[in-house]
Amino acid sequence: MTEKQQQWLIDRLHYLRGLKSPSEQQRLLILLSETTDRTAQEEKTLSLLVNAERSAVKAQEARTKVTNLIQAEKRAAAKAARKARDHALYQSAGLLIMTGLVDSQTGKPIDNAAALLGALSSLNELPRDNPKWQEWKTRGEILLEQKQIKP
Repeated sequence: MTEKQQQWLIDRLHYLRGLKSPSEQQRLLILLSETTDRTAQEEKTLSLLVNAERSAVKAQEARTKVTNLIQAEKRAAAKAARKARDHALYQSAGLLIMTGLVDSQTGKPIDNAAALLGALSSLNELPRDNPKWQEWKTRGEILLEQKQIKP
């Protein structure tokens, strides 16, 4: 065994001894490593156990990396969704500014906030098949075209 491999084994054995319930394989690794006069079969078993433990460590590291990658992708997707939602909200606020109902500098309603909320609530209660909606849509398209804004 190289010095690097020997140091890895020493560090790993220290870790394994600290476990509350090591696996049977790990217990055997500890036991064989503490044996001073090993037979050829015990040396072979120890070598296989060391290789298995190294593989288990690498597999755990790979699982951790994959989990981190998946979590990072989820965070990125959530961030993109929040960004898209925020953009849509800013556009909605822009419509209120274009109508003159909200001050573009302060972001506050020009008139009483309760009155604005009541008016918008009444507007929302109007059935969507009411002809006024088509009239408002046509007028809004003209205003948006004048401002060169896509609906």
